Amino acid sequence: MPAVYERYLVPAVFRPFADDLSARVVALRPRRVLELAAGTGVLTSGLLSAAPAAEVTATDLNDAMVAFGAARAPGAVWRQADAQRLPFPDGVFDLVVCQFGVMFFPDRVAAYAEVRRVLAPGGRFLFNTWGPLATHAFAAALQAGLERALPGDPPGFLRAIPHGYADPAAVAADLASAGFAVEEERELTLVGRAQSAAEVALGFLAGTPVRAAVERHGDVAAVQATVAGTMTARLGPGPVSGPMTAYVFLGSV
Repeated sequence: MPAVYERYLVPAVFRPFADDLSARVVALRPRRVLELAAGTGVLTSGLLSAAPAAEVTATDLNDAMVAFGAARAPGAVWRQADAQRLPFPDGVFDLVVCQFGVMFFPDRVAAYAEVRRVLAPGGRFLFNTWGPLATHAFAAALQAGLERALPGDPPGFLRAIPHGYADPAAVAADLASAGFAVEEERELTLVGRAQSAAEVALGFLAGTPVRAAVERHGDVAAVQATVAGTMTARLGPGPVSGPMTAYVFLGSV
């Protein structure tokens, strides 16, 4: 999964927002940075370039992602870690950053409280979360393909998890419950680009948890063909592009 995710999803979906977060980090001038849910390291690499004087510690819950990311961005210290039980002392970081990971935390307030615990006084928490499914051209096309391929039981993962935390007021309330002041909240729409809709389909179907849901239905190849065809019909043949909306938050302690 990490290799497929890195090859087909990172360039199209995640790198544009990693570049945005990296630029925001420059303005914060951090010395000790903790990254949560680092995945294969696209943001980690950006952090190392944008803030070369900072010490970067990158974490992920998934051991395979940690191994892949450590090879991709060796300038960071990599550790397997659960965001709700961080293996770090109190007050050791001045910035915690997370790209599209908070939606996966089972108890977000508990995770945010852990972030606050490991931040030094005056520290910040910078992260983003996806907007509604309909505001993400690739994900919306993928969901349409899944509903066509599996009309009786289409996977609901995209709507429930990656795009299920799309109310900025709810995010701000969770931050406040964990003791953060919301310093900045911004809606951001960037354009994703890929060589083809079929490649994006492959990235989602083989490189994310959608894979397990599709495999339960048996004929993975048939589902992939239908999804790729639907996405191509919606997005066009050859190189494709589409808008993707997210919300960016900066919390402070």
